[in-house]
Amino acid sequence: MSVLKLFLHDHGREGDNSLTKTVTFAITHFTVAFTVAFLLTGDILIGSLIAMVEPAINTVAYFFHEKIWASRARRRQAQSTSYDQQSVTTA
Repeated sequence: MSVLKLFLHDHGREGDNSLTKTVTFAITHFTVAFTVAFLLTGDILIGSLIAMVEPAINTVAYFFHEKIWASRARRRQAQSTSYDQQSVTTA
């Protein structure tokens, strides 16, 4: 399976929305970072540079963080379904 398909694949009917959540997180994070950096430095250029580095790295980390949590939730749901099926067959 290609890496791109792994990250963008729709997991189930609702999907995990990790890419959408990552984009909205990035917009929010860049806005907050720029505002704080600009208020601290008073310089638009420095504020912009600071706002580009840390949020960009953090946004990538957040995307993978979301993928890990979505995978964990799917595993738990699969285990729960498996246990429920075993209960029905033994009853």
